Amino acid sequence: MNNQELILIRITGIDRPGLTAGLMSILARYDANVMDIGQADIHNTLSLGLLIKVSSTNSGNVMKELLFKSSELGVNISFAPVSDDDYRAWVGRQGKNRYILTVLGRRLEAHQIAAVTRIIAEQGLNIDSIRRLSGRPPLEVEQMSNTRACCEFSVRGTPRDREELQRQLMELSAEEEVDCSFQRDNMYRRMRRLICFDMDSTLIQTECIDELAERAGVGAEVRAITESAMRGEIDFKESFTRRVALLKGLDVSVMREIAESMPITEGVERLMFVLKKYGYKIAILSGGFTFFGEFLQRRFGIDYVYANELEVDENGKLTGRYQGEVVDGKRKAELLRLIAQVEKVDLQQTIAVGDGANDLPMLSLAGLGIAFHAKPRVVANAKQSINTIGLDGVLYFLGFKDSYLDI
Repeated sequence: MNNQELILIRITGIDRPGLTAGLMSILARYDANVMDIGQADIHNTLSLGLLIKVSSTNSGNVMKELLFKSSELGVNISFAPVSDDDYRAWVGRQGKNRYILTVLGRRLEAHQIAAVTRIIAEQGLNIDSIRRLSGRPPLEVEQMSNTRACCEFSVRGTPRDREELQRQLMELSAEEEVDCSFQRDNMYRRMRRLICFDMDSTLIQTECIDELAERAGVGAEVRAITESAMRGEIDFKESFTRRVALLKGLDVSVMREIAESMPITEGVERLMFVLKKYGYKIAILSGGFTFFGEFLQRRFGIDYVYANELEVDENGKLTGRYQGEVVDGKRKAELLRLIAQVEKVDLQQTIAVGDGANDLPMLSLAGLGIAFHAKPRVVANAKQSINTIGLDGVLYFLGFKDSYLDI
């Protein structure tokens, strides 16, 4: 039996149709075994790597013909021998932990990517591949105000200190105006199925109870309680009871007026369209009110709505009380777990998105918890956050590419 050689082949140059086919046809004539292959194409510039195993009697002819073919195609080619021991060591390293680091913002500049990759390197992780998820940005500066830029890094290894890595990435997000998500690369990440949203200040850019309070003439008082609750300074249930009491006597017709003019958060339309198109189950778990949640449910085709029900008297006025159990932080986590059970979805396949302290329990329970334009305490306790772009940034954390979305 002929001895076999392992040869690493690197090809770079201008890409064109038929290039890979031409090279492979040469390898096929000499019964070469392709042990590994990888390719990247950036602005029509090709970088192709091949690891082949070929008979030692044929290796010289293979390299000679590939050199002629690469010259004909106008690309550069190089060869490097790989020992059996080096190959076995490489195979052994493939069993190491794999992670996906997603970096997004309005734009990505060199200093931002340098800062992120420095943290990765200091943790002893190696970047295997990089791909751009967002579309290409415009050249004109005036057209960049609402752009989105996102790159996804596939990294391998075991972080020296996972918690410290997470802390550094979150710190960097604030300093460099980028958002980072660091997730284990496994099948759960690729098969998310249920997403639960907070409503007020997440799906909509307001707090409905504050809007009601303005109509009732107690806006400042209610806003102060709301802000204190969202910062986690007072118990949510207590704050909710106090705020609802201040709404006593307000006519329910005001609720429809508010619902019809609710400011929808940037990116919600696009996000909901994509989630529905690709079969995600969607829930609103809100410390706000059912009336507004159901309004959004009808508009976006949301599957579940759990919020608080305001009590109304026979004259159509708010009584200053609520009905049923308050949807606080603990209840949100319970509901996420319950819906996952009903939908037969593993908790690792769930996503939770929110901005307030009462969202932390469900953010911690979900397989992917995302703090969205959140309060400092929430960001400090979350593993992922989005602060630089709209809510459709969630799609990048799920691995969607702009080019995949037919919208």
